[in-house]
Amino acid sequence: MRFVTWNVNGLRACMNKGFKDFFDSVNADIFAIQETKMQEEQKDFAFDGYYEFWNSAIKKGYSGTLVYTKHRPIKVQYGINDEKYNDEGRIITLEYDDYYFVTAYVPNSQEHLARLDYRLQFENDVRNYLSSLDLQKPVIYCGDLNVAHKAMDLKNPKSNERNAGYSIEERTEFQKLLDCGFVDMFRHRYPDKIQYTWWSYMFNARKNNAGWRIDYFILSERIKEQLKDIIILDQIEGSDHCPIVLEF
Repeated sequence: MRFVTWNVNGLRACMNKGFKDFFDSVNADIFAIQETKMQEEQKDFAFDGYYEFWNSAIKKGYSGTLVYTKHRPIKVQYGINDEKYNDEGRIITLEYDDYYFVTAYVPNSQEHLARLDYRLQFENDVRNYLSSLDLQKPVIYCGDLNVAHKAMDLKNPKSNERNAGYSIEERTEFQKLLDCGFVDMFRHRYPDKIQYTWWSYMFNARKNNAGWRIDYFILSERIKEQLKDIIILDQIEGSDHCPIVLEF
């Protein structure tokens, strides 16, 4: 099985930057997309052989998640339980016989951590949700989680300590999720490897590889040894993020 996650930072824009060629070449069983920035009815493209499930934000041109899958799920859920966070199109869950596949676009805490309280509530809700799913069957959770967990996960940790994505509050919440029986699969496979998934559009950050690792595959502990490989495709452009491939 091959799973892919990619924050495309606007799917229509990314389609003009080679998305289709990459999608076809990677041949994923399940391909999760974050920050679609569009409604399903706005699309003028399709991918043969895939079911598609959209969760678009009410606000046009903002947020949004999408999953393409070759395998028809038993059930699809948008948001958390009572459809919480569907106003921003944040989460999609696909249920299969042997696992749950969940993708999320975690809210950014914004400049001066203006949205930190909302972000921390989201983290708490998602952690409880994933833990409840994990009681039933293993979970594959992926997406733009908008946090660099450790100092090695971003180029300039010291100067970013109170910035969105590297505040102690956000890193602590991420660790709480791992402590609930989940595993950061890239770090599990490559404990000492420094590689990033996001670069600012400013200051030639990508050219200088001044990036952050904020996109993840997080799996239930009991299935971690089924991993074949996890690859950050940092040579693929088209967005300020790059895709991650999980082979299982």
